[in-house]
Amino acid sequence: MCGLFGYVGTTPLPQQGIDLLIRHSEQRGRDSSGLIVHLDHRYSAFRADFAITRLARKTNLGAASVFLGHSRLITNGLNDNQPVVRDDVFVLHNGIVVNHERVWDDLGLDPRQQIDTEVIAAIIAQHLAEGGELAEAAAKVFAHCTGIVACAVALPRLGKLLLFSNNGSLYLGHTETGQVFASESYPLTQLGCADVKQVTDALVLDVPADVAAVPVQEWTGRARDLVPPLVLSGAEENLLTYEQPDLRRCTRCVLPETMPYLTFDDQGVCNYCLHYKPRNNPRPKEELFDLVAPYRRAEGNECIIPFSGGRDSCYALHLAVHELGMRPVTYTYDWGMVTDLGRRNISRMCGELGVENIIVADDIHKKRDYIARNLRAWLKSPHLGMISILTAGDKHFFAHVETMKKQTGIGLNLWGINPLEVTHFKAGFLGVPPDFEEKRVYSHGAMKQLRYQSLRFRAMLQSPGYFNRSLWDTLSGEYYRSFTEKTDYFHIFDYWRWDEREVDDTLDLYDWERAPDTQTTWRIGDGTAAFYNYAYYTAAGFSEHDTFRSNQVREGDLTRAEALDLVKIENQPRYANIKWYLDAVGLDFAPTIRTVNAMPRVYER
Repeated sequence: MCGLFGYVGTTPLPQQGIDLLIRHSEQRGRDSSGLIVHLDHRYSAFRADFAITRLARKTNLGAASVFLGHSRLITNGLNDNQPVVRDDVFVLHNGIVVNHERVWDDLGLDPRQQIDTEVIAAIIAQHLAEGGELAEAAAKVFAHCTGIVACAVALPRLGKLLLFSNNGSLYLGHTETGQVFASESYPLTQLGCADVKQVTDALVLDVPADVAAVPVQEWTGRARDLVPPLVLSGAEENLLTYEQPDLRRCTRCVLPETMPYLTFDDQGVCNYCLHYKPRNNPRPKEELFDLVAPYRRAEGNECIIPFSGGRDSCYALHLAVHELGMRPVTYTYDWGMVTDLGRRNISRMCGELGVENIIVADDIHKKRDYIARNLRAWLKSPHLGMISILTAGDKHFFAHVETMKKQTGIGLNLWGINPLEVTHFKAGFLGVPPDFEEKRVYSHGAMKQLRYQSLRFRAMLQSPGYFNRSLWDTLSGEYYRSFTEKTDYFHIFDYWRWDEREVDDTLDLYDWERAPDTQTTWRIGDGTAAFYNYAYYTAAGFSEHDTFRSNQVREGDLTRAEALDLVKIENQPRYANIKWYLDAVGLDFAPTIRTVNAMPRVYER
């Protein structure tokens, strides 16, 4: 989503304050930007396909006593940057209206632009045209729209600015010369604002009126779409293969003989089953209530929930609100592989639950370039043990949790990591034997990491293209994941049993969106999963679906026959997601898939 900020005062805001607001808003997205500025008794609007720091240099904010800004993480729509204008209503919006197509039908109007935000302007314009009060316009928007709706709406002809939010991702504070707003409280406290408050219901501010048409200046010309279309079918889909090799499998779970370090006993039971210790065996919930008790507050947010929009973090958010009775703030790290589906589910959940969502958006151009460099290197010498380098860029997620704790002043973070998502084989293909005593999906261990990195270094020598500008990003991210000490850090599923049917049924209550190219609800908001699982399955005859379903069998949640039926479906190639992934990183589908298809098999064909 996006970062909003603005100032309404009697004299200009000092440049230092302007810079602080701009820098912090850019943390939430830098794909495009927008400004509305009042100078010399006139309003002007600006839109650009680049970061807000660059756009601000093209304007004269330092002389303006009124300005509104927007730093965008592009989600639904590429060609229509903000501010979105319709019928003299100027909207800066943080969030996604996930039901905008239905709202247009309800309004009896047609969209003129591609972006979902336009429907907010249409609702307000229609409400005012029918004689409604401006202060009631936000309620109209809330009544129609599903998803996060945090807005700054300028109406220059009326001399009004309308602020509102359905999830609390908007704050207002006061300086000696005026009022300042932003998507988060942190920049306002850094500015020394007084009386910083969360904006929810409509708040109307007076601004200078101007009946003249507001000119809009644009800078466009993006080299490549950051939001590739989700193509559900195409001629090149036929390149995807789905061999179903006749592999010997464990008689208790469904792991095949190609699993690294797998052995069978006389009864055909694998060593993974023989060493398995139940993971989905939660401690009493009362223990978690006692643990979080010291973090409860009379007002304000009480905990941070790392939030990907995937099924487990969404269910964890539901539990935190409805079972623990806490007031969370969610934190999302977007490194360029969060799909629009994932972002829409973030918007759904946070909008419905009224939960603030703080986004840290990396430089998506840069991150995708890193992925592309490593993928090209991998394609020159395909190695199953090196596939994990394609997802190394997301590990800065762990570093920014600490950033969020400092900026919000909240110590407690509650994680919704599925205890059954253990994939020993990813390191196993590199030569790392399984650690059957490991109790965490993400665990520490300096010696383990050093051994892993030395094995990976040897594999990288087979394709020198790995030694590219992404290397420091990869290593630093893994350092934060594996070496930094984590405090005030608890796992919800240590205290609530993870039950797939209950999770899916609960998320259906939120109209949680599912992927069109698979029946599973696992990793559907992750742009990388379909590709790497295709590579694993093609070369080894199994993927992380097999390891996950095997853990469910061991826990007694599935029968072996049920697991076999599921993996047969879930291992089928997901063309739409694979196509999206390769388009996003700029690699051609056909030659990439042909290279994967030609990989040596771990099994005999």
